[in-house]
Amino acid sequence: MPCPCGRGIRYSDCCGRLLDGGVASRPEELMRSRYTAFVLRDTAYLLRTWHPSSRPASLDLDPGTRWTGLEVLRTTGGGFLHTEGTVEFRAHYTESGSADVLHEHSRFVREDGVWLYLDATGGR
Repeated sequence: MPCPCGRGIRYSDCCGRLLDGGVASRPEELMRSRYTAFVLRDTAYLLRTWHPSSRPASLDLDPGTRWTGLEVLRTTGGGFLHTEGTVEFRAHYTESGSADVLHEHSRFVREDGVWLYLDATGGR
């Protein structure tokens, strides 16, 4: 099965390995895996990859939202020696039969060698 993140490769070779306990090597990889977690409704993964300073106590995903595509627009930082990075993206979805797009700039930080989602600007 192709990965929901849109990279065009098998889920097991892409985001599946991260959702199964692997560690992202850069912010874009983490963001794509988090998008996939939204598609699959894997709240445990979303919470596990969220920085403790901004992580909610729980997540309640809307069952009426269906994620339909991802476009990565731009990335900054996130290299081997970086501790911060950003990803700008558009996530397409339908809700109650209407198509819409979430345009966001997400910030990521690396702590103890692990990339974590910190927060975002932008929105619907």
